[in-house]
Amino acid sequence: MMKRIFTGKDMAIILVCGFAVVVVVNFYMASVAIGGFGGVVVENSYVASQKYNGWLERARETKRLGYSVALKRGPDDHLLADVAHAPDHAQVSAQLRRPLGKPETLTLELKPEGDGRYVTDRPLPAGRWIARIVIDKGVDHWIDELEVQ
Repeated sequence: MMKRIFTGKDMAIILVCGFAVVVVVNFYMASVAIGGFGGVVVENSYVASQKYNGWLERARETKRLGYSVALKRGPDDHLLADVAHAPDHAQVSAQLRRPLGKPETLTLELKPEGDGRYVTDRPLPAGRWIARIVIDKGVDHWIDELEVQ
């Protein structure tokens, strides 16, 4: 049985193949990361910083109203909202967005069913969503964000 001699050519092949694997994996991971990026949170951070105190004041006003919402998916995939402490016949809407992956948004109106329960008129597509719930009643304007699974 004859032993093969390990040459510089063998070492070069091992190094090239090893680096090729690293490069291929890096390009794959970069393409997955870029494909899952849904965009920026704010277009201009300087302008957003100028509006920050106003956003905080609106959040305090929202908290003072004392409303609360619990969201869940109904058996027929309609979005159900249990609204507590809100005035009767308040207008409730939901602006939904996907938290990950390809950006997708959806706006749904919720219709009252009585006893603080609201339901959408059409089913919610499958998957995870972030819902921005807006309750309007006259000058009172309440907003909160909740996750829907």
